[in-house]
Amino acid sequence: MTFLAIDVGNTRLKWTLYDRAEPGAGVLAHGAEFLEHIDRLGERAWASLPEPHAMLGCIVAGQAVKHRVQEQMEGWSIEPSWVVASEAEAGLTNGYDYPSRLGADRWVAMIGARHHMLRRGPSRPILLVMVGTAVTVEAIDQHGRYLGGLILPGHGIMLRALESGTAGLHVPTGDVCEFPTNTSDGLTSGGTFAIAGACERMFQHLFKHCAAEPLCLMTGGAGWKMLPAMTRPFELIETMVFDGLLVVAKERGELIGRL
Repeated sequence: MTFLAIDVGNTRLKWTLYDRAEPGAGVLAHGAEFLEHIDRLGERAWASLPEPHAMLGCIVAGQAVKHRVQEQMEGWSIEPSWVVASEAEAGLTNGYDYPSRLGADRWVAMIGARHHMLRRGPSRPILLVMVGTAVTVEAIDQHGRYLGGLILPGHGIMLRALESGTAGLHVPTGDVCEFPTNTSDGLTSGGTFAIAGACERMFQHLFKHCAAEPLCLMTGGAGWKMLPAMTRPFELIETMVFDGLLVVAKERGELIGRL
């Protein structure tokens, strides 16, 4: 039973076709497309795919983009299905004030992160950092309860904000260094260490709250840029959202089968 997983972020749509809808499934095909070009998926990247038996996705880009994505699947007979954060799913309890307002990508990535943690041994807290257009720093306790998370601008947003609000800062991207001696390095280092500092602060909060050292995981397209600047050892898992979608798909399939 082939399964199509889709992650629609603020900038790009990423997709993976699996040979089945469960963790550990084999990858048959995958790709990514910037949102301005998703209207050609049906006639290009997806045109040569075998028709999926099921599809599950998460989206943060809004209803208009969702409609455009679904239009690209009209040649298939599958019913599009999208994750919306709920009070609890796949062993994770949602501590957000209004659970459905939590971003679907954040919710799914946390489900994937908890699944990774449980496969390795005893349950422990998780600090999950997602580095993309925006950066989120999520805290999950050892019982699978999502405690809350930070939201920060990503590197690109920080630089654009400084360029638009400060005269004369149209400079190329610099390097990350301890003591920047030019404007480019100062901007790049400042943004990187701001994100790293927020992650360290959340680590300390979570460690104190749970009285146990958190497992530190990172995901997102720009995660590799952040790893060298982190004060704690983080494991980079680039497929975290897709891993979470596989966990959710398997659980929902089992629940449907029991009805």
